[in-house]
Amino acid sequence: MSKKKDLQTNRCWDVIVVGAGAAGLMAAIHAAREGASVLILEHMERPGKKLLMTGNGKCNYTNEALFHFANAQGETACEQYYHGACPAFVLPATKKFDITSTLNFFADLGIVPVCRRGGYYPLGGQASGILAAMLMECGRLGILIECEIGIRSIREAEIMYTKRRDSAAGKCHGFLIETKTGTYQARSCILATGGKSYKKSGSDGSGFLYVERLGHHIQDLVPALVPMQSDLAFFKKVAGIRAEISADLYINETKCASESGELQLTDYGVSGICMFQLSHLASHALKDGKRVTIVIDFLPDFPKDQVLELILARTSSIYAKNKTMEQNLIGLFADKLGAALLDEADIPKDLMNSRISDEQIRRLADVIKHFEVPITATRSFEQAQVTAGGIDTSEVDPETMGSRLIPGLYFAGEMLDIDGICGGFNLQWAWSSGALAGKSAASELKQ
Repeated sequence: MSKKKDLQTNRCWDVIVVGAGAAGLMAAIHAAREGASVLILEHMERPGKKLLMTGNGKCNYTNEALFHFANAQGETACEQYYHGACPAFVLPATKKFDITSTLNFFADLGIVPVCRRGGYYPLGGQASGILAAMLMECGRLGILIECEIGIRSIREAEIMYTKRRDSAAGKCHGFLIETKTGTYQARSCILATGGKSYKKSGSDGSGFLYVERLGHHIQDLVPALVPMQSDLAFFKKVAGIRAEISADLYINETKCASESGELQLTDYGVSGICMFQLSHLASHALKDGKRVTIVIDFLPDFPKDQVLELILARTSSIYAKNKTMEQNLIGLFADKLGAALLDEADIPKDLMNSRISDEQIRRLADVIKHFEVPITATRSFEQAQVTAGGIDTSEVDPETMGSRLIPGLYFAGEMLDIDGICGGFNLQWAWSSGALAGKSAASELKQ
């Protein structure tokens, strides 16, 4: 073991943060700004790997919709942006460290924001700029980061602690964190290890093992913001096609949610942001053995009666006299999609327009406006952007992010049973919960 390791394992820290992702870095910075000595332990070879992947590498780090969130009251308002057993859990943190706080925090670190379609990005266009700015601030504050730490256990313990350099050490409640390189000790511990999505980034779910051993309970973990699978042969025919649609999600026979936007058709099923937004409900329902169906409207701008008129007009036009039905749909749908929709309506693609019946037109309109997709599964955690489920928020104080079970233990970010929609909402939760956890952990030590 190096002298550097000896120095860090032989001392007692005010705060140890486990996890050097978005929430962990934010927690560490805010704890250090309150005067605490802070060490970050990270099991990957470098910090912030998942942060570098956000926004397709461009880092959509918050959303302008959250300007109105500070005035939100109750769970109903929160459900528009966040999910979990209690979405209202996010309110204290997102009010104490709101979107304005986020923009100011990063502006102070040199990040110039630019708003595109509601999402805020760094003007430089790279997530690496956000990470670099945070790491420079860690350096300025004297925060040490130890990477490639293989954590073996986290437990409460009576530790020796020296408040000032010139004072004698005394015993106090704290934490021992045993790793493959030694045992670290701290008065407070913040767990920010992420969920189970993108294992290669470090979010492998291992943090939940320590949480359970400490006595906390975990709500079911399922993939969220993730593509969904279906066994319909239709998808093999249309893989690679994109279409502007609206969609309704049904669990058993009950309509539970609706979304609209660009659908990405794949050989295994459906993807795209509009599908991601529905996936948390689908994941939980599938885990519970319920039937999940997505009903797609491929022409959402046209009521069904107008779709009937549109098809009839296209088949009766003088320009369509010698066209087949497949040719007739060119310009209305992408080629492969039009042909596949005809197959679903049981209409021959080579049927001449002049020979189509009223019944066939009605059948085609039904398929276009009400295309039922049985969902058999979601893709894995490796393809999910976030994890739904996590630490039971009833066991955590939303005003501090502190454990209600163990003094000195705090949580931040994706570990908690909170997940947001696409568009910067999950990163805002990381910033808000991390800032509150860090400040609370350091403030408690002053009392």
